[in-house]
Amino acid sequence: MSKPLFEHIAYPDDSFPYIMYTHTTHNSIPEGRGFNDLHWHDELQITLATRGKLIIQVNGIDHHLEQGQAILINKGILHIATYLEHDGQYASFNFPEKLLSFYGDSVMEKNYVTPYTNSSLVSLDIRGDHDWEHAILDMLWEMKRTFEIAGASWGWQYEVSIKTLQLWFTLISHIPLSTEQLPKHAKQQQERLQLMLSYIHQHFVDPITLQQIADIAHLSVSECTRSFRKTIHMTPYDYLIKYRLKKSCDLLLSTDDTITEVAQRVGFNHVNHFIQSFKKAYEQTPKEYRKARLQQAHSQ
Repeated sequence: MSKPLFEHIAYPDDSFPYIMYTHTTHNSIPEGRGFNDLHWHDELQITLATRGKLIIQVNGIDHHLEQGQAILINKGILHIATYLEHDGQYASFNFPEKLLSFYGDSVMEKNYVTPYTNSSLVSLDIRGDHDWEHAILDMLWEMKRTFEIAGASWGWQYEVSIKTLQLWFTLISHIPLSTEQLPKHAKQQQERLQLMLSYIHQHFVDPITLQQIADIAHLSVSECTRSFRKTIHMTPYDYLIKYRLKKSCDLLLSTDDTITEVAQRVGFNHVNHFIQSFKKAYEQTPKEYRKARLQQAHSQ
């Protein structure tokens, strides 16, 4: 069974719901939803490009980050890192909005947290163009260092929490607050897209049709296609093929299955279609991909 789009974050310590992931194109530490893995979660996320250039797609919009720049992503928003420079790295800080509120129904929650997290704010690039952005980026680097020595630093949870509160207060002090909540139609559109993408992730092995994808969100075929094109810039069929190919890469490296068996396991009825699609996407055949990646792994 494929992973759902929704990510339930497994915190190292449930009594301190905060986590920093360090991602490369090859792995995530600790293990989580990393590079080229479309998902959403209930937590706020701040991602810092720590080495090399990074492109993160948020609700279908590409955000280009240079090394040392960051992006805030609101809760419940679809996002995916689509490009990372060779040997690049990025750190993602994930935490629930309640961390910013001190306690439920506090004045901080009512005045300074939920008005932003429940607004039409989707994401915010932090590039360092202003002094306050520089201050936030400095805080993120400090938080990264604190997480890296967490076990050896007494009171590190306080340090991270205080720095996050400072960061949040700096941020909301310099961005306009939209008095409108996320428009109902926009929220509904996102929920429908999440339903359709989840359906593809769960049934990619099956011979699913465009009509079935549209039906899961109670849309017409044309509206389904329009939703995909608007948000993730491809048709539902193209996304299905791309996802099948991505899953095939995992099987090529983790199993000894033949190319025909891999093709069948990811939903391709004809091995030639699989090979042609794979070569178009990765500029090499599945056999060449497997050989090159395994040789690379052995040489490291």
